[in-house]
Amino acid sequence: MSRKLRKRGVLAGFLRNEKGQDLIEYALLAGFVAVAVAAFFPTTIVPSITAIYSKVEGFLSTAASLG
Repeated sequence: MSRKLRKRGVLAGFLRNEKGQDLIEYALLAGFVAVAVAAFFPTTIVPSITAIYSKVEGFLSTAASLG
């Protein structure tokens, strides 16, 4: 078997292989969901998250000054 034919066989096998296809589809889906969620964050959830982080920061700085 010539080298050229072996390369074609490897390439054909690679193109038929669908094992990684599901992973790529899930990654794309997760990306789309992340973009959709990020589009809604600034107007609805950011003030709540900022308040939570501010409280946690206050507790941590108090604990650090006491410790």
